Amino acid sequence: MKISAREVLDGLLDPGSFRSWDREPIGVPASPTYRAELVAAQQRSGSDESVLTGEGLLRGRRVAVVACEFGFLAGSIGVAAAERIVTAVERATASGLPLLASPTSGGTRMQEGTVAFVQMVKIAGAVAEHKAAGHPYLVYLRNPTMGGVFASWGSLGHMTFAEPGALIGFLGPRVYEALYDRPFPEGVQTAENLYRNGVIDGVVPVRFFRRIAHRVLNVTVSTAGERVSSSVEARAIGQPDAVPSQPSSGSSAASASTAWDSVLTSRNPARPGIRELLRQATDRVPLSGTGQGESDRTVVHALARLRGEPCVVFGHDRSGQSEENTMGPAALREARRSMHLAAELRLPLVLVIDTAGAALSREAEERGLAPEIARCLADLVTLDTPTVSVLLGQGSGGGALAFLPADRVLAATHGWLAPLPPEGASAIVFRDTDHAAELAAAQRVPAPDLLADGIVDRIVPEYPDAAAEPVDFSRRMVAAIAAELGALRARPIPELRAERHNRYRRLGVPS
Repeated sequence: MKISAREVLDGLLDPGSFRSWDREPIGVPASPTYRAELVAAQQRSGSDESVLTGEGLLRGRRVAVVACEFGFLAGSIGVAAAERIVTAVERATASGLPLLASPTSGGTRMQEGTVAFVQMVKIAGAVAEHKAAGHPYLVYLRNPTMGGVFASWGSLGHMTFAEPGALIGFLGPRVYEALYDRPFPEGVQTAENLYRNGVIDGVVPVRFFRRIAHRVLNVTVSTAGERVSSSVEARAIGQPDAVPSQPSSGSSAASASTAWDSVLTSRNPARPGIRELLRQATDRVPLSGTGQGESDRTVVHALARLRGEPCVVFGHDRSGQSEENTMGPAALREARRSMHLAAELRLPLVLVIDTAGAALSREAEERGLAPEIARCLADLVTLDTPTVSVLLGQGSGGGALAFLPADRVLAATHGWLAPLPPEGASAIVFRDTDHAAELAAAQRVPAPDLLADGIVDRIVPEYPDAAAEPVDFSRRMVAAIAAELGALRARPIPELRAERHNRYRRLGVPS
């Protein structure tokens, strides 16, 4: 049984709050047969077109909505429906409203031909303008969503969820069979399969999407007086939040034992990772995949509030990594999705580094691991939003470097950063792994040396190590991140970009 447009709006919005924006559909050329189909569709569906638009309240917050009505000619989009959608999107943009879209459609209206097909261009353009203005665009795909609708405004959401069991795809199974004289492979065009493959962010009923949308808007849409003072929060944790941000002059490299102790400590399986940090957040909403058919279980990304500070969080997931499962190119493409999302929504970006290294495999090479690291570096250095990088544990190789460039860089006491794992560096220099501890010190990989060299700005302490106090440490780190976010968000973006450029331009050059 298919969910009607009015049912989905009733499920999303506060009772009685919906107000229609729709006017009589514009006239389009129609043969007598098509005109009769339009009349019959109106009578059958109770709607004057295949889409309803308007505004309402979602837990008291004003939002704009666009919902397809499948009962009207299979939710197909012709000129009149497209004009209604674009008018609603433009009104939402002008009013500064978040936009929730719920497509369900067979695609382009065949009765109107090519002119209906190209309407998807203007819809996509209107959505792009809405997002460029910094307003959230959330999509809930219903059963079915096919063709040009899925390939345009159905796939442009900042976040995209779908109805359980929904048929979602580009080419309809019936059309495929007619064209190729064989059935479409079973189980491919399902919401669940698209979620598994990183095309959409989740599969939930409407009532759960309402909760998710509420959390997303709590993060992305600010209201007066809702931010909490991060410095107060930091002090409330009950421990110092960081060592001084400026090292004393004449700092020397850590001893071999100290550097190696940090490397070993960072590898403790009980050490808290990004998931523990997110447990201290509020209004967190997980994201999944690149949105382009890739997903990597070694990374996590989410929208969240950290001590009242809204942000996009992305980073390595230590619980998802193993010797057999290391970060690949898809993880870096997911990172770039988070970067672009943060910029579009005008939210700060928090990057968490905690990796033993990127994948070393034929597949990783052929799918562009090195170019993706380069693109991450370039994107971060030029990103038009505040950024904080957190060296939480292991920071090995290009997979760690890709998430480093930021306005502020924090490190846990036992965080470290190196071109290779110390054992790998030892193998190159000494042709054995016996000198790993010596090289860890010589390369200045631990947090105190990174602070002295200007790579790290603050060290968040562990007492004596994060694995022994996972909750307290996670709270301390979140408070430190939030304090940095609060300070950065008060500064102009051009100023941050200029300082970021200068920081990395001068790095390593004697003053």
